[in-house]
Amino acid sequence: MIKCVKCGLADDVMRAGFIRGRQRFFCKACDYHFTEEKTERTTERKRHQTTIGDVAKAVGVASSTVSRALNGHSDISPNTRQVILDVARQLDYQPNLLAQSLKSSETYTIGVLIPDIERPFFATAVSGIQQVAAESGYRVMICQSKESYQMEVSNVQALVASRVDGLLICHSRETENFDHVRPEACRGIPVVHFDRVCNELNSAKVILDDWDGAFAVTEHLIQEGCRRIAVLAGPESLLISRQRIAGYRSALQKYGLPIRDEWRIHINFRTESAVAALDTWLSLPEPPDAIFAINYTNAFDLIQALKQRHIRIPDEIAVVGFGDEFLAGMIEPGLTTVNLHPYRIGQQAARLFLEQVRMKEDFQPRTFVISGDLVIRQSSLKGKGSQFTLTI
Repeated sequence: MIKCVKCGLADDVMRAGFIRGRQRFFCKACDYHFTEEKTERTTERKRHQTTIGDVAKAVGVASSTVSRALNGHSDISPNTRQVILDVARQLDYQPNLLAQSLKSSETYTIGVLIPDIERPFFATAVSGIQQVAAESGYRVMICQSKESYQMEVSNVQALVASRVDGLLICHSRETENFDHVRPEACRGIPVVHFDRVCNELNSAKVILDDWDGAFAVTEHLIQEGCRRIAVLAGPESLLISRQRIAGYRSALQKYGLPIRDEWRIHINFRTESAVAALDTWLSLPEPPDAIFAINYTNAFDLIQALKQRHIRIPDEIAVVGFGDEFLAGMIEPGLTTVNLHPYRIGQQAARLFLEQVRMKEDFQPRTFVISGDLVIRQSSLKGKGSQFTLTI
């Protein structure tokens, strides 16, 4: 009970709105306005999250009336609803999302798990997911595995425990066991894979046309006069590695060029591994005259290492990558690569989730394939300076 700071009485004190974020009171006994001092009691109340009951008490109505007003029920008069909304705003009322989810079994939250948020490809894919999710009233909860299988498993378990309505996942490079994303482990919620997917599960997937992209970028090197084309691949367990190597080999076969084992090296995508592979190739009696890095960040590593070794790009060794970002056009020479359209990938992954939620048992998992664009820059143009884009 609040006592008037002027007359000391409490029975005639009533609330009179807020001023500068502090509760204002009016004492009818002495006709005096005052604000509550910042006492220990005030501090404790600020720690307390305002509830529907607090709003109801302040307005002088039942909690059920406040609930109906906040949810837009038509049986509440416009005037009463406005008063309730004003008081709720003044008291900084925030809905208890956990309580709502326990009641409705829905949180309107999508869990997104990616390998590394610092990578522009994944950050852009998340932006595409958020755009589609927000338009449908969903929030996005983002976790990253940092390319660790154990962290991926832990994050999946945390997202499922947080009662997300669905899971959109791009697996880490270490992931070879997929038990943690099986229906029984994910409590039956929709799971959509994108980019690095799991073919063991009958789930919705968004993938890149890796074969076509690798074929196109290798064919471009051949058309520029390259004949000894090496490929810097990722772990052999990754599906994208196998598909991009297959496209690379098909292009060589089409033009009757040799496929040599010493010109294919698998690495873990780390910089030191890429540089070590380059040194291995340079030590060969007949080193490559072009290198196709299936990961664009490794293409950056190769360009830097070649410059340090005073090897001219592309005159002595041409370099191409797979995956485009703004740095690809800013480095010297600009990197020839394949634009993977990560924003579109994220959008489609979110749409597949929404489709699965809408159709429920009638949903049939399918794989959506997105084609890339070959972006040609100076790193592969022998004696040419132009840049153009070719749709694959």
